[in-house]
Amino acid sequence: MLRETTVFGPIFSRRLGSSLGINLLPQQGKICNFDCVYCECGWNKDGLEDTTLPTARDVREALEEKLSACRAAGTPIDSITFSGDGEPTLNPDFPEIIDLTLELRDRYYPKAKVSVLSNATRAGEEAIFQALLKVDNAILKLDAPADGQAAVVNRPVGKYHVQDVVRSLLRFEGNFILQTMFLKGPGWATEDWVADWMELVRQVKPRAVMVYTIDRETPMKGLQKYTADEMRELVRPLIDEGYTIQIKG
Repeated sequence: MLRETTVFGPIFSRRLGSSLGINLLPQQGKICNFDCVYCECGWNKDGLEDTTLPTARDVREALEEKLSACRAAGTPIDSITFSGDGEPTLNPDFPEIIDLTLELRDRYYPKAKVSVLSNATRAGEEAIFQALLKVDNAILKLDAPADGQAAVVNRPVGKYHVQDVVRSLLRFEGNFILQTMFLKGPGWATEDWVADWMELVRQVKPRAVMVYTIDRETPMKGLQKYTADEMRELVRPLIDEGYTIQIKG
């Protein structure tokens, strides 16, 4: 289970290279409106001891200190990445924090990308949508093609409908990266599941798709990972159609 300070790393990311992380959630807890069976941060119920969210001021101070130190040390940063212990857009200061992050990025590491890893549940809210449009990499999750399947793998907290997310993604007009977790086993990412998911990819037309599988311990036991070659064959139709697919085993 991960517990991160507000700004952490940089660490090596299999998707983003040298990544400086920003955690907009509690340092000793977890807040998320998903409770995914594969989440490396564990179950939501086990992360309730801390509910304190960093403010925009907290983030500015921590991020400027870290960026200044990294630049002085000659530490490379490819991406400043919003991840952490849960869903970053749940922080009420998220739009303001995006603006200050872009400002500090331009000052200290102008070649670095700003990336947001999000489950896309709040992308339909105007302020969140506008903030996500500003970053270099809005990396938005869609693991399942239907509500029943999302209930199994993502275990949403509260109201969640795949088609609501699809409508939100369509507003980006392709200016986002879709991320999807593939899990192996009875009922997980079956051929029908993947075929239906590919139809949604064709509908929302992301500029790239990140397909990945589990890499660390998961809260639900017994989950099985795909190999990179197996995932490549599952998404072969999209590759053949010219979609940019990033596969991480």
